[in-house]
Formats: sequence, C-alpha cells, structure tokens
Amino acid sequence: MRLLAASLACLACLATLAPAQDRPNIVLLVSDDQGWADIGYHNDAVHSPRLDELAATGLRFTQGYVMPQCTPTRVALMTGRLPSRFGGAALQASNAPAFPLGTPTVATLLHEAGFFTALSGKWHLGSDPAHGPNHFGFDSSYGSLAGAVGMYDHRYRDGKFGITWHRDGAILEGYENGTHATDLVTAEAVRVIEESEDRDAPFFLYVPFHSVHTPLDERGRFVDRPTRLDPENPERWLDEAEIPWFHDPAGRIQAEKDPEKRLLLAAVHHLDACVGRIVDALDRTGQRADTLLVFTSDNGPQGDWGGNAYPDDLKLTDFNQPLPMRGKKLDVYEGGIHVPVFANWPGRIEAGENATPIHAVDWLPTLATLAGTDAATRPDNLDGLDLGPLLFGDGALPDRDLYWCWSVQTNRWAVRHGDWKIVRYGKEAPTKAEDWQLFELAEDPREERDVAAEHPERRAAMHARYMAHRARDAQ
Repeated sequence: MRLLAASLACLACLATLAPAQDRPNIVLLVSDDQGWADIGYHNDAVHSPRLDELAATGLRFTQGYVMPQCTPTRVALMTGRLPSRFGGAALQASNAPAFPLGTPTVATLLHEAGFFTALSGKWHLGSDPAHGPNHFGFDSSYGSLAGAVGMYDHRYRDGKFGITWHRDGAILEGYENGTHATDLVTAEAVRVIEESEDRDAPFFLYVPFHSVHTPLDERGRFVDRPTRLDPENPERWLDEAEIPWFHDPAGRIQAEKDPEKRLLLAAVHHLDACVGRIVDALDRTGQRADTLLVFTSDNGPQGDWGGNAYPDDLKLTDFNQPLPMRGKKLDVYEGGIHVPVFANWPGRIEAGENATPIHAVDWLPTLATLAGTDAATRPDNLDGLDLGPLLFGDGALPDRDLYWCWSVQTNRWAVRHGDWKIVRYGKEAPTKAEDWQLFELAEDPREERDVAAEHPERRAAMHARYMAHRARDAQ
C-alpha cells in the first residue's frame, strides 16, 4: 500500500504538468516474439534501421521487462496490473476473457480524457467480439480478435475462433485475404494518423503487430506461393532472390547461412519498414513533434516451433538470433521476459539509456499521467509506476519488486528486487525459502550460478516478498 500511495501521489503531481493543449499523441508499438537479440541496436546481424534510429534518438530502457507470453503482457499493458491479479486466462495465451468487462484499461482512461483511441493489430484478451477492444475504451479497432494468424489469409487456428479478422468487432468479409497482416495493420495505423488531422482531440494508437510471431511467411509479390524452401536448393527459400525483405544494403540478411534464421531476419526487416511507414505518416501530417512513441516486444523469442498450428505454418528450429541470457519465450528467466524497450518524443525525451528495471505494467500510469487524467479516477490497485521521472528528468522510481508467474496451472515464478532475483519452476507453488533459486543479476546476468546456499538470508527475504505478492493474486 505504501508503494501504491507513492505511485498515485506521483501521478497526481505530474498530471498538473500536462494541460490539455500540451498532451501528446501516443503511439504504442508492440512486436510479437521479438527477442532481445532480434533487433539491430542490440545485434549487428539484424537489419532494423528505422527501429534503431528511434532507439538511438530516444530513451532506451536496458532493463525493460514484460511477461513471458503474449496474453499476459497485453493484460499488463492494458490494465497496469499483473496478470496474476486476475488469474485464469490472464496467465497464459488464451481465447477466453483475460479480465472482466468493466475493467479499466489505458484506452478507457485516455478515452475519458478526451483522446481518440484506436487499436490496429492483435487483441488476444478475449477472442469473442463480445469481449473485444471496443468494450474496453477503444473508439476504433481493426485486426484479429484472436492471437497469431496466417499472414496472408488472417485465420487463427481451426475451431471456434478461426475466423477473427474484424473491424470494430464485426468480421470482415473475405478477411482482407491476400495482403500480409503486417501491411494491413500498418495501413490502418497510417489511416488513423492521417484522419487525426480532422479531429481536435489527441489520439492514442495501439499497434500490436502479429510479426515476428509464427507463422513466418514473407512472400513479397508472390502472394499465391506460401513461403517454402526451394526443393532444388534447400538452403534457399522459393523466390528469395526477388523478395525485398531478404535483402538489405549491407548484406546482413544474406550473410546469415541458416535459412530459418534468415527468414526471421526477413520478417524483422518487414516489420521495421512498417514501423517506418507509421513514423513517416506522423512526419507527413506534421505531428511527429507532438507524438510520444513507445516500443516494446511482448516476450522473448520463440526459438523452436513445431508448425501446422496456423495456415501455411512452417516447422522451424532455433530460428531466432542467439540470446546473451538464459531462457526464451514462456520462461521467467531473463531470456523470456527481458526485451527491447524504448520511448521516443522529439524535443521532449533526451536520447540515452536508462538501466532502471521497468515493466509493462508501468505504461498505463505513465500514459495516463501524460494525458492529464485525474489520479482520483484511476484504478486504485495498480502494480505499475509512472515512468515520468525517468523519461523527462533525472528522477528515480520508488523502491519496488518485479514479480512474475506463468501458466493457468502456475508452474513458473520469479521475483526481482534490486539486482537479486529468485526463480522457481515446479508443479507446486513455493512455500518456503528453500524452494527457490537465487541469482545476483549484476554479477551473473545469464543466471548461470545459483547462489542461494551462499545467501540464505537474502533468499529468505526474497521469499517473503513473493509471499506478499502472492497474497494479492487471484486465488
């Protein structure tokens, strides 16, 4: 409660700094399954010049955290609360409602503050239209209600939620078949930006891309030929020489010998170009200087994929770029939850790096403060903190924990406090300090050495922190 009170007091103070005429447009970009090393500014092997430029001219959070899977991270972003506070479908990828109707979201708060609110992309917080984004504060929504889709036919897995491509909850006839999902999502985002010139209100544009989640499918102009290895040359993809996403001026993508890794690099190139189109639309409409742009991935890299879950879905093995940390998607080790995150607002946010650990839950209070909302009307059970002191000055955040658990059965847990982190994998929840691994991240960022036996008092203190969080979770 002490931390919550400090957070709300900070929000109330900073809200006075955001008069209506000074409120920025807000663009929240979320890539899917893009690991720490799957972006150029972390890895020279990756071609992502538009994202790299935004990161270089913005504030890069070197310890940016999310949840280990897509739906839980979206819960955190939308509600400012950890998914464990809701339990059930919020804890892993699901088509069921992740949180109840009436739950305040960042779109709710910004809509009530006078923003035009739009979503273009992947919702995956309740795949039935009755639980879609228009019921949670969005004036406009477009894309898939469910999760990953075939990139060209935009269908989810077979079953009840297979037909999912919609506008404002109504399924679109033909599902916009024949155009890459990333291009459709980008075109809609550009439309929202261009039409904002005719509105007096600022806008909140949430763009959760489907890329670079599987199925990876980069056909270029060969839309009738799904991405497949060339039977005459199994080290090359069909039509690869003529598909622009496999080529960059420095030859980085073609320098990758593994065709599956090369396909991921092509998908990143495509995503990066689409981010560039969104930024160009802001420039073209004269709104770039008045727009805060936030970028994050939703979780760590997939790594391996069995295929055949979605239309034209390839089996892929070890297809992401190698991580400098332990774990991947679904893990509460660093590789599953530690991702690229930055914020860019020309003339308002200074370029640089910040090593403060932040989390996806922090963006709701941050954006609500920038919108000038009244702190008294905000949810009183937030887990997130306003990042304004980091974005706009030399301030610091209050002391706090970061806390993770994953799966409906809840079999993975972690808590970070300062540079210390405890991790537990198992079928039963940890009940005593001895159940945990303990890592000192400053000395061991790869989490290779469990030092619990050397620091039993530290492990016990961290277990107590876990128990305090567990008491706030849905039981």
